[in-house]
Amino acid sequence: MRRVTDIMDAGRPLEKSNIQSQLSQPPPQYEKQQSTPVTRPAMATIQDHDERLLARIGYKQELRREFTKWSTVSYAISILGVLGSQPATYGVPISVGGPATAVWVWFIGSVMAFVIASCVAELVSAYPTAGGMYFVTKHVVPEKHVAIWAWVIGWCNFLGQATGVASLAYTIGQMILAGASMNSGFTDGVYNYSPTAAQTVMVALLTLSVFGTVCSLTTRALHRVILWFAPINVLATIAICISLLVLTPDKRSARFVFTDVEDYSGWGNKGFSFLLGFLNVAWVMTDYDGTTHMSEETHDAAIRGPIAIRTAVVVSGILGWLLNITFTFCLTPNYMEDIVGTPTGLPVAQIFLNAGGQAGGTAMLFFVILVQFFTGASALLANARMTYAFARDEALPFSRIWSKINNVTGTPVNAVWFVVLFCCCLNLIGIGSTETITAIFNLCAPCLDLSYIAVLIAHQIYADKVRFIEGPFSLGKWSKPLNMLAISWVLFISVVLFFPTAKPVTATNMNYAIVVAGVVGLFSLGWWWAGARKKYTGPRTQDIMDLVDTSDPDGYA
Repeated sequence: MRRVTDIMDAGRPLEKSNIQSQLSQPPPQYEKQQSTPVTRPAMATIQDHDERLLARIGYKQELRREFTKWSTVSYAISILGVLGSQPATYGVPISVGGPATAVWVWFIGSVMAFVIASCVAELVSAYPTAGGMYFVTKHVVPEKHVAIWAWVIGWCNFLGQATGVASLAYTIGQMILAGASMNSGFTDGVYNYSPTAAQTVMVALLTLSVFGTVCSLTTRALHRVILWFAPINVLATIAICISLLVLTPDKRSARFVFTDVEDYSGWGNKGFSFLLGFLNVAWVMTDYDGTTHMSEETHDAAIRGPIAIRTAVVVSGILGWLLNITFTFCLTPNYMEDIVGTPTGLPVAQIFLNAGGQAGGTAMLFFVILVQFFTGASALLANARMTYAFARDEALPFSRIWSKINNVTGTPVNAVWFVVLFCCCLNLIGIGSTETITAIFNLCAPCLDLSYIAVLIAHQIYADKVRFIEGPFSLGKWSKPLNMLAISWVLFISVVLFFPTAKPVTATNMNYAIVVAGVVGLFSLGWWWAGARKKYTGPRTQDIMDLVDTSDPDGYA
């Protein structure tokens, strides 16, 4: 395992003369050693190795480090939030590729998610900052190219997270109103209450406000709350799987669940219909670097962050696969009409209703909504920290406002409510056009995954020009092949996810994500050439080691 402070010269050109002098200084160890107390001068001090590492990276410690090993793992699991997010999109794979598609796209997608997450973990282990992969750009790209790379990757990451937060709030609105519909009475084949688009948006806006309130808490309070997120997620998932398998009277066969692939998309090819089903797992199993945005509030972030990221993907992958298998066993023989076309508007809600009746179905849906709330709050927290990091580098309008730390909570509260306002604006579009808001939500996975692999690509392209020293977590000899596999997969699946999910293509079923992505891309690059390039220089680190006492506060060597 590498020592944390070995990494600080990473990303500087190979010919820099300060490398040898830096490496000649013995860096602090992770292992505590016995020594006599150190008398400090009357000056600012670094309280632990995380703060010292952050100072060497070039940022002053402003946030409070309260997240522990367990709260970090719980956060990483909750930001994926399988029990909340997977049911929200389960209808996609079965409606385009049949039951077996839902099962196997999740399995394959989870394996690839682990590959991508491992590559992300390796890079952010070297630079554990609130900027996550956006900040890593500074240390894998030559200095003269940093600004444009960081600008594009930063905006791609921010927008991917924001569309994810907005979509989570929207799906919570759908779930809550689906629950209301389930309990409204059933007459002549329809429920007495059917939610409108405006009502769904209003519930989403209220949900975003609650997200913002939770994320405005102190870091210590967030640590205490988030500790419960993962246990509830895991236990509720297991309980729902068992309940559905026990209570559903007529279950499908194993052959139906694991081998029945169909071409319901209309593209005339079962293989392509199967690929379209990846929208489900791609939307859920992303935002891997969300955990790294909490790095400046986590103890031993360079070690605990990568562990939490990989652990979360494994746990979520297994739980999500169990859910997919369970849901598919519980489908009806005529599932395209009974489940996909359910009057509740949510296929999984109908599965719950079939198994547990009104009371049991509502109880199961409640836990799905609760976990989805955990996921939304976690995602908004990561997005707010990314906003704080981006604003700290003067990449947003009125950056000084969004990068300000609240004196009471010790957190970037302004950044939290900037994200809330931004996501509210996105959700308001849903009142006028369901197709447009769906297209915006569909940008979440491609934007986030492309922001990750852009850094991986830069790391590979400039490997001989930019010196990168690994952090405590390293993939070793597997780093390059896994990076190439991650890059290839994301480029391939992103193209697939921009295709319409049904044919013939109409104005209603058109996948407008590619159009929205193009508009966003043109806006971002247009803003860059219009003036941002004259002001923005990339992550704005400072040489602040001279301003702090570099002696070890705990008497470490």
